[in-house]
Amino acid sequence: MQEGRKKALLRALILARFRAVREPPSNTILFIPLSGNYCNPDFDWAACGEEIIRLCPKCSCDTIIGHGRRRKQAHDESHDWIETRRGLCTRCEVTFTFLPVFSLPYTHYSLIVRSQALRQYFLEHGSWESALPHLKDPDRVPDPSTLRRWFHSLDSSRPAFSFLRPALETMAQWLTRGERLEYGFVRLSWRTLFPFLQVFWPLRL
Repeated sequence: MQEGRKKALLRALILARFRAVREPPSNTILFIPLSGNYCNPDFDWAACGEEIIRLCPKCSCDTIIGHGRRRKQAHDESHDWIETRRGLCTRCEVTFTFLPVFSLPYTHYSLIVRSQALRQYFLEHGSWESALPHLKDPDRVPDPSTLRRWFHSLDSSRPAFSFLRPALETMAQWLTRGERLEYGFVRLSWRTLFPFLQVFWPLRL
């Protein structure tokens, strides 16, 4: 890996922490940053799951080697199951699981599909049923209760979604005007509404 590429990966690393409850303490989840125009509907965000970050965030050495693969559910219009890489630091013996940034640990749906549901319910004023996203596997379409849980993870205010609704209306105006807004690893687009709100506008009350 070229030095510039390695530094870019490190700057874009958004999660490196131990999962003490759901996994053994020697296993760490790392997100692989996206490259290219990931706001383009034709961009395959899951392809970066083939990458490995070689620099260990614990010992700061280039000592991570490949350590197998896993499959994970990440349902949206283009994906059902995706393949992810695992790594092992040969120095500190920490095991790593590498995930694309649009597929969170222990979840079955991509952030792309959550963004689609946000747009269809709040901005297109659909019902809970009409806001259900379109998936590659039609048997895995989520229930309306799942959408409510996704939205409540962003905004649990009362009345329901009293902060989320105006926030999305403002973001829609920005997108309509063609404004470019980036925060952290996320550039605002229709596909990134959900992760952008997670990073930029924490509404959990």
